[in-house]
Amino acid sequence: MKSSLVILYHREPYDEVVENGVVRYRAKKSPNGILPTLKSFFHNVSQGTWVAWKQVKAKDAAKFQERVEVEGEGNYSVRRIPLTADQVKHFYHITSKEAFWPILHSFPYHFTYETSDWENFENINRLFAEAACAEAADDALIWVHDYNLWRAPFFIRELKPDARIAFFHHTPFPSVDIFNILPWREKIIDSLLCCDIVGFHIPRYSENFVNVARSLREVEVAAIEPVPSNLTSVGTALAEPEAVTKLRYNGREIKVDAFPVGTNPKQIQSVLNKPETEKRYEEILELLGGRKTIISAGRVDYVKGTREMLEAYGRLLERRPELHGKLNLLVTSVSPATGMRVYKTAQTLIEQLVGKINGRFAKLDWIPIMLFTQPVPFADLMCYYKAADICWTTPLRDGLNLVAKEYVIARGGRGGVLILSEFVGAAVELPEAVLTNPYSIDRMNDAIDLALDMPEDEQQQRMQKMYSTVTHYDVNYWAGRLLEQFELQLPGLNSDKELAAV
Repeated sequence: MKSSLVILYHREPYDEVVENGVVRYRAKKSPNGILPTLKSFFHNVSQGTWVAWKQVKAKDAAKFQERVEVEGEGNYSVRRIPLTADQVKHFYHITSKEAFWPILHSFPYHFTYETSDWENFENINRLFAEAACAEAADDALIWVHDYNLWRAPFFIRELKPDARIAFFHHTPFPSVDIFNILPWREKIIDSLLCCDIVGFHIPRYSENFVNVARSLREVEVAAIEPVPSNLTSVGTALAEPEAVTKLRYNGREIKVDAFPVGTNPKQIQSVLNKPETEKRYEEILELLGGRKTIISAGRVDYVKGTREMLEAYGRLLERRPELHGKLNLLVTSVSPATGMRVYKTAQTLIEQLVGKINGRFAKLDWIPIMLFTQPVPFADLMCYYKAADICWTTPLRDGLNLVAKEYVIARGGRGGVLILSEFVGAAVELPEAVLTNPYSIDRMNDAIDLALDMPEDEQQQRMQKMYSTVTHYDVNYWAGRLLEQFELQLPGLNSDKELAAV
């Protein structure tokens, strides 16, 4: 049976476990992030397909299982693209992370061309497109996700000219002068212009895409609209008052949408309300010893601003010795996967900075920074958010930053302070946060001082406004927005009430 919805995403939507020598595919134990949202779309189709890549050893290639079923999730199948270790290395670790990633995040001096393998990237994108077209019914929606699959829409349109193609860009989309550094810029834009709709988190990114497209091709602007009221925080670094919503090119119309992904408040609250999580929360409070707690959560990446945050914390301890012994800074900076050489320097620098600050300021009964380099279980992370007086999330650049939204939900609107970089997508939605410029020493100093000294009533007012925003514009709202833009009625999804349940 052909699928009415085909989703292309580089990550597999399941956990692979081996029991008694038998490989089983099960729903993920920690379903945080975008995966559960994407899977929820399959609940409203009779048959769907998720296309992802899977690294396969040469000795296992002959017995590779192309299609798998996830236990307990019977309304979709997973179509897997087998890739060798060398293909993965050049596709993901080098071309995606060393060539595309620095350009997307406006760090052109990290851009690498010599080791990039565009031919391998195109071949893998073609494999994704072929798999999608083989699975898709004639009227199916083929939904492609993120820059790793930039070229897939072009190949899908070649193979299936009448296909309905959507693309959502999860990272920032840079300005014209930065994006056009890419030697493959025309091919990338030609592919995105093959879509029926191209979506981004915020209007600044969609406007950047439009400007790049107009710089490279004879593209006509067909519609411009005011930005939605929840995204018009004039005065913030990434604000846009209006945005292009429709383009014309080669006789086709392309919708351009900007709407940030939301978090899942119900899931977070359900995790926090479990008896075992409540017990864990009390244990964490006891371990924190009544000290004011700051949390900074993320992974090793030069765009995440961890170095700048740690340097600001070191300056804080130097400026305000009265805080010694009264603060906990919890930093989760998860080590990169093996082979991600681009982050090795960043990881070394973070570890050295933590050691330097702890070595200078630590006492027998107090360590200034607790660093976690291994993944923290989702329930534990939500407990840390709930316990933290301050969430310090100041990337130099970030497409959205779900950490900020998860912190607000975990606090339940009851006080706490969010320090947020101006250069993340979420800053446009959450102007009530303490917005700061992570490139500025003075601004970072002022931000942490303001957060530490903020009166309870002001904390409450700010947090309640942010809580209202993130609970209203949640992941379900985002899902509904996309379906609305597609004017899409999937089988079994025929009313606003049903849509709200997605």
